[in-house]
Amino acid sequence: MSAADPRCRRVGHSIITAGADLEQLPARLEGAAWDMVELDVLARGRELIVAHSVHELDHPRPVRFTDALVALRELLPAQVELNVDLKGTGYERAVLDTLRSLDLVPRTLVSTMEAESLRVLRAHAPELRLGLSVPRARRDYLGNPLTRPIAYVMLAYLRRVLPRQAARALREGLADAIMAHWGVVTPALVRAVRDAGGELYVWTVDDTQRLLTLHALGVSAVITNDRDLFARAGLLPT
Repeated sequence: MSAADPRCRRVGHSIITAGADLEQLPARLEGAAWDMVELDVLARGRELIVAHSVHELDHPRPVRFTDALVALRELLPAQVELNVDLKGTGYERAVLDTLRSLDLVPRTLVSTMEAESLRVLRAHAPELRLGLSVPRARRDYLGNPLTRPIAYVMLAYLRRVLPRQAARALREGLADAIMAHWGVVTPALVRAVRDAGGELYVWTVDDTQRLLTLHALGVSAVITNDRDLFARAGLLPT
């Protein structure tokens, strides 16, 4: 998808989660008409597992990454893309090999918070689209009353420095897209990413007013758990 595409695309989050029953996937996808579907992945030994955190690796019914990709490839229309989000490091080549074995590299954007992982993937697959996730945080500090005050201080700082950092990452070829938490998105970040020729994906948005604000700013895509969010906001394509 071109960075010049003016439409704010819909990215489905948590479509396949740890322990999910893939037989129920058709019902989860029916009528959703996503533009992209996100899939989180971690490594358990030498096996790739669908998981958002290391705690989910102990699920009694793990979902193999390959099985999830095969199911999505079979069920999604060809124009629907995939976002594979790496939740750890050290298994970048295994993810790439899996995508290649299923002929899904042209259809996939791989994202991560780790710059070194992006360098590994860029070196071995220059054709693969890459996304840098910001900020580099593994916990929701805004969601915890104890950490919320310092989180707001950090967000204020990040809003100032991220436009420059994001533009540099894009211009240097580290990434093709910036995957940003909604709290750090500003008009300056939108302009910086656009001027550097990249895309701006915003995570994770389940609030209608927040979606409308981001849409007005001109972000490339919004990642959401809510299949009806765009419909409630009146932003479904005609």
